[in-house]
Amino acid sequence: MSELALKTASFNPKVKSYWITLGVITCLVCLVGIPLIPIVALIIWIVAGRMLAAMSANLLERKLVVKRGVFFKEEKSIPLEKITDVGLSQGPLMRLFGLYRLSFETAGQSGHGALVSLLGVVDASEFREAILTQKDNLAETKPSKAKADEPQSQVELLRALTYSVKNIEQMMVTLLDEKK
Repeated sequence: MSELALKTASFNPKVKSYWITLGVITCLVCLVGIPLIPIVALIIWIVAGRMLAAMSANLLERKLVVKRGVFFKEEKSIPLEKITDVGLSQGPLMRLFGLYRLSFETAGQSGHGALVSLLGVVDASEFREAILTQKDNLAETKPSKAKADEPQSQVELLRALTYSVKNIEQMMVTLLDEKK
């Protein structure tokens, strides 16, 4: 069953440069890594392009589908009703490249931190607002299941109990008649 995507995230190509810069800084911090800077930068350049091509985020009517991974493919479907927070963050190095990180936290998730985070979404704040708006629209159109089903389920429960009690009474009458 294929759903129509309401909004699709595109990723900023500057993410690649951000990852290379982060790798170079890491090598510089590890003094032993300084001679490896050209090799590390080349590896990151090659892998980062493939990683960016493999990343996608689609906002559907009822869920957010995030795909990523080059070597280890990962796909997560997050129901919009379970999303509790959509964080938008930007560190100093990200600010230099004009990048943002979107973080999605959900109800029932264990541990601290985001269940899923996306780095470099173009117009990240617009994508965030689209997710939150769709989540609100979904909540407004869908009546609370507990409240909607409660009266009917209570009536059904009473009918089932009444039926059971009548069956028990009938069995008791049959047993008493047999003893007489």
